[in-house]
Amino acid sequence: MKLVGERRALSAIIFAFYFLIFLLVGLNPELPPGFDKAFFGLASVYGLAFFSLVAGYFWARWYSVGLGLFGLILAAVGTWQAGEVVFQFAFLGLTHLAAIAMLWGQTMSETYDGQTAWREKLHMDENAVQRLGRSVIRAGVSLPFVLLYALVPRANTTHFIFSIGALVMATLGMRALVRLKTWGVLAMGVAGAMMLVMAGSDIVTHHHALGPALGGSLLIFAAVPWLRPAAAYLRV
Repeated sequence: MKLVGERRALSAIIFAFYFLIFLLVGLNPELPPGFDKAFFGLASVYGLAFFSLVAGYFWARWYSVGLGLFGLILAAVGTWQAGEVVFQFAFLGLTHLAAIAMLWGQTMSETYDGQTAWREKLHMDENAVQRLGRSVIRAGVSLPFVLLYALVPRANTTHFIFSIGALVMATLGMRALVRLKTWGVLAMGVAGAMMLVMAGSDIVTHHHALGPALGGSLLIFAAVPWLRPAAAYLRV
């Protein structure tokens, strides 16, 4: 399937649409106090996907695919909790699936991560590129989960502080990861471990822990493939 420019435009429109939706929800004065920050945060991750796709950043396709998978997971969990197919969740899942499908494939890869300039600059072979791609996709899935857990109001001050710390480390870690900075891998791993600890605490106190558990696990999975190369680099 060709039509690279058209597919890129349509996928960018989908992410722009959700950026506007979450932004407008966050601006709704009838929203419960404190929840506006969570919706503004979601708007920011979708805005980043839209901007990076239009700007042509080499990591944009990976990140956007990860965000698309987040939308699919959200739609699946919402449908499961509702116990029936609900239009809003079906629309959420289908639009995110469409965005993923339009960004998939070798021809689309050539527009972003297939470019040679960034590979030469970072001295990346094909195996390293594939490793980085999988890590950015996992980070793209996990970042909204971490963000929601950190910004949704809660009474537990300790969880709030830990979740904000995890969000900061996950965000900075992802930024450093695409620049192949060793500390970025460590930051994402620590953020993932913190999220899993908080998920365990939520399970003990009979709270829902799917979001932090999934977000934390994916952050760790994003960091693990780089631990051996990072250790070898530090030994040199």
